[in-house]
Amino acid sequence: MLRRFPIRAKLTVGSVAPLFVAFFICSLAGLYIINDKIAGQAQEKVRTDLNSAREVYRNELERIRELMDLTATNPYNSNSIVAGERNIRSLLRSRMENKHLDILTAVDASGKVLFRAHSPELKGDRQSSYFVEQALKGIAITGTTVLTPEELGKEGITLTNRATIPLISTPHARPRADKTERSGMMMVSAFPLKNNSGTVIGALYGGILLNNNNALVDKIKEIVYEGVQFKGTDVGSATIFLGDARIATNVRTTDGARAIGTRVSEQVYKQVILDKKKWIGRAFVVNDWYFTAYEPIIDLQGKAIGSLYVGMLEKPYTHMQKSVNSILYLVLFVTSLIGIAVSGFIGTLLARPIKELEKLAHRVARGERDLQIEVQSTDEVGDLAEAFNLMTRALGRQEAEIGLLHRALELKIEERTAQLSDKTKLLAQTQADLARAEKLADLGIVAAGVAHEINTPLAIIRGNTEVLEMCLPNEHPNREEVEIISQQTERMAKIVGNLLTFARQKSLNQRQFMVHEVLDDIVAQIRHQVPMDAVSVKWEYDLNLGPVTGDTDQLRQVFSNIILNAVQAMLPDGGTLRLTTRRHGPGNGCIVEVRDTGKGISPEHLEKIFTPFFTTKDTGTGLGLSVSYGIVKDHGGDIRVSSTPGMGTCFEIELPGVDPLAPGESAQ
Repeated sequence: MLRRFPIRAKLTVGSVAPLFVAFFICSLAGLYIINDKIAGQAQEKVRTDLNSAREVYRNELERIRELMDLTATNPYNSNSIVAGERNIRSLLRSRMENKHLDILTAVDASGKVLFRAHSPELKGDRQSSYFVEQALKGIAITGTTVLTPEELGKEGITLTNRATIPLISTPHARPRADKTERSGMMMVSAFPLKNNSGTVIGALYGGILLNNNNALVDKIKEIVYEGVQFKGTDVGSATIFLGDARIATNVRTTDGARAIGTRVSEQVYKQVILDKKKWIGRAFVVNDWYFTAYEPIIDLQGKAIGSLYVGMLEKPYTHMQKSVNSILYLVLFVTSLIGIAVSGFIGTLLARPIKELEKLAHRVARGERDLQIEVQSTDEVGDLAEAFNLMTRALGRQEAEIGLLHRALELKIEERTAQLSDKTKLLAQTQADLARAEKLADLGIVAAGVAHEINTPLAIIRGNTEVLEMCLPNEHPNREEVEIISQQTERMAKIVGNLLTFARQKSLNQRQFMVHEVLDDIVAQIRHQVPMDAVSVKWEYDLNLGPVTGDTDQLRQVFSNIILNAVQAMLPDGGTLRLTTRRHGPGNGCIVEVRDTGKGISPEHLEKIFTPFFTTKDTGTGLGLSVSYGIVKDHGGDIRVSSTPGMGTCFEIELPGVDPLAPGESAQ
């Protein structure tokens, strides 16, 4: 049996050298703190350096903006540029060369290129880039953008060649299928050209291509790091990335060449480009370790297109750490040589299992499970370690069971919630349909009674009016009043007819018909009723749509009413009437869309348009859409409407499919 040594005895033995143990621990802590401080201060300096680099980058953009502002905002220059005067072209070429611009281009109000200072022979094409569109709208814009190989090709073969960068595979970079970067990152500024009256007559834009242009990154390095070196190597570096590829850098490869075309790690790419966040930390850059800082470069439309990087070589700080550590180790060795051999060993032996147990306890508190500590002694510490192991195993089992129960409960709750939501929506829709049906039924009964009661006196009035018209000569002074009575009587008869239709007094006479022919016939008839010279009709028919089953006369009334409303909504300004058909469901069902580009329907009116007697017209009865709604519902279909004020309205009529050869029916 192993002899047990109580912890009390071990503490008694260990207490003979507490000073040495404390000194040893404090020395190690000091080394750690010093090293951590050095690394932290280096990384903080890189963070500050990134701010300085950003200012240099912005100053370059501001320089381009000021140059374009000075050139484009003078009305005399604007008129001369658009007119193509020779002296202005010479001025543009001179400014481009003196200010080291790669492009300087003028376009007219339609975007057509008038003159390229860098490539005078390339003109006549149209520019549709975002910054050109903004300038032609009168908005001056400055920032960074990416030009595609096609857009670079328009600006000249020189820029295309400069932008082409072979990509070099580097460790931890994200996979890419292409082996060459052909797009170009440009600092660009575009200003509108205005005449004396302030009208935009064109645009002027200029910029600098950053691909293979190391002047800016060298300027950043010179300003931020002032040429500091360590053993013949520059301590600081700067880089501009397009996506994940270096397009301008003063980071060197092992053979001393600039590391153009090398790529950033996938981890940095995801955080900086995809998440648009800064990345600050220690990283292996090309062939050495650096303290690095990256921030995204945002284009004119808010998209991260690349990143700006600054970094400091880690070697000078590592060298400093080693020097400080050597001094501290020497002091520790000299002052602790006697006591470390005894008290250090005993103290370490005594503290090791307790410290390990403490670390594992913290890890358990943070959520880690199935942690086990190795039992190396048979004293109280060993008992405590064994109890800890039992506790972690039991805790892991219990949490696993709770997790399973929790997940099962969540699934049941989600399932019940989804079912309840679906049933609630169905109930609300059913209640709305029922309320509308009850309302329409009640109104239909009233409308039928009113129509029948009015018909008899209306017929008497009409007959007497016709007698008066026949009796009175054309030159009689009361002839005009009698004609007015006749016209108003006809109008009342039409209203009574609508009331009877709304009251569902007609049964369906269903047969098969070609919906396309009905729509074309309606459009032809409407052209004789209202002027449609300003209305353009677009037909988008499904050529595979066969005959549709329904009451042709009643459905013609529905289509006529909706198409006429659409045409009237676009007058007098005009617009586009779009008629669309497509198959729907089994059999010979279809959907007919009538879309206009008129003034639209306001939201507060949209919910009421199928309500009887609701109208926004001065001469309307408010029954047209109500009657149409009832006819479609009688056919077992549905009618829906969507509208955006100022942009137009779309009516969608859905007719259900009825198999013409179904039992009990015969083909027409």
